[in-house]
Amino acid sequence: MSEDAVLLDIEDGTATITLNNPGMRNALSEDVSTGIIEAIRTIEGSDARAVVIRGAGDAFCSGGDVSAMMERMSGDVELYEAVRRIHQQTSRAVQRVYECHLPTVALIEGVAFGAGANLAIACDIQLGSSDAKISFGFRNVGLATDTGTSYLLPRLVGLNTAKELVFTGQVLEADRAKQFGLINHVYHEDFEERAAEFVAQLAHGPTIALEASKRALNQGLEQSLDQAMTREAAHQAAVFETHDHKEGASAFMERREPDFTGE
Repeated sequence: MSEDAVLLDIEDGTATITLNNPGMRNALSEDVSTGIIEAIRTIEGSDARAVVIRGAGDAFCSGGDVSAMMERMSGDVELYEAVRRIHQQTSRAVQRVYECHLPTVALIEGVAFGAGANLAIACDIQLGSSDAKISFGFRNVGLATDTGTSYLLPRLVGLNTAKELVFTGQVLEADRAKQFGLINHVYHEDFEERAAEFVAQLAHGPTIALEASKRALNQGLEQSLDQAMTREAAHQAAVFETHDHKEGASAFMERREPDFTGE
């Protein structure tokens, strides 16, 4: 992994992945995509309890690598190779974020366009600054959706609205994106402080229980109610044995705040 393309910092239970190519507005180049994949691999072997993804500079992620697109148009790269890169690198990065077992939070400052918007909504929670903008504007460069739009977007906004956002390519300002359900919270002031407070709730929470809940919620969309309840019962049986469950129950009875350790 290029040390500069993606930065990883793990502190106080929070792993922060920073896309670090502000000159290209953190586009998902091969280096950035590979960096995300390797960062997730490192996090999964660490003591992190929550993951933050953000961009350096004034953008979250501007989408696919335009320079690679121009390279293909010039004939320097074969079509099959361009498609392979999208599938094996960019799409894989989005998928690894979506499948990460820990709670994930996208901090959206500036633009999250195309594949960058998919990277944002692949996270469990989206927090936006006042200048956050989201667009699934593949049509604006004459392309169809990729990197998971057809899976991720309808699950957040519904099929009809997803079609509108893709067909028009409209750019949603922060508050409008929140209305659509693409951003959970917009912080117009004190973004860093308020986002850090939100993330701390996850990083200091009952980690095993949150992981089990995340799996259940993601799988529940594909199951019947009976299947969902059966799977939840299996998850709960495992969580009953954790230290954090005992601590949570004791804290509730003693009317105090629980001190979860993630165990």
